[in-house]
Amino acid sequence: MAVLTTYDEIKKDTRTRMEKTVDSLKKDFSGLRTGRASTALLDGIMVEAYGAMTPLSQIGTVSVPESRMLSVQVWDRSLVKSVEKAIRSSELGLNPMNDGQLIRIPIPPLNEERRIELTKIASKYTEQARVAVRNIRRDAMDAIKKMQKDGNISEDEQKKYETEIQTLTDSTIKSMDDMLKVKEQEIKQV
Repeated sequence: MAVLTTYDEIKKDTRTRMEKTVDSLKKDFSGLRTGRASTALLDGIMVEAYGAMTPLSQIGTVSVPESRMLSVQVWDRSLVKSVEKAIRSSELGLNPMNDGQLIRIPIPPLNEERRIELTKIASKYTEQARVAVRNIRRDAMDAIKKMQKDGNISEDEQKKYETEIQTLTDSTIKSMDDMLKVKEQEIKQV
C-alpha cells in the first residue's frame, strides 16, 4: 500500500477498498445457485488446462438454454473431461452430462439439506468480507494514528477521523449483512 499523507487520501482509499470488498461479495453470491440457471454460477470454476488452472470462461462458452439447464460449449475437445471434472468437483452440487464438445448441466431443484448448506456458504462468504472490511479499517486507523504521531493532525482531529472511518465501516458491514439476508431469502424461496 502506498504511503497516504492526508486524511482525504486515507478516506478515499478506505472507501474504494471497502467498495471492492462489497463487489467481491456480490460476485461470490452470484456463484451460489438458487435453483435457477445462471451463467454466473460457473464463474468461479477453474479448470486444469494446458498445465495451468484456467477460468472456465476462457475454455468455452457458457449459456442458459433453459431455465433449469446450463450448457458449456468447450472450444478444445481435449479439455471436455477436465471441464466436466472441475464442474463435478466444485461445491455447487452439479452433475454435468457430456455430449461430445457440449456439456449439459441440469440444475436440480434445491432440497432442504442443500438450502441449509448454501445458507452456510453465503454466511461464510459474508464473514470473510466482514474480516476484510475490518482489516481495511485497521489500516486506515493505523495511518491516522501515524499522522497524529508525526504531528500532522491534532488529537481531536484524530478522534474525529477515526469516528468517520468507523461510521464508514459500520455502514459497509450493514450493507453486506443486508445482502446476506436477501440471498438467504432467495435460497429459501426457490
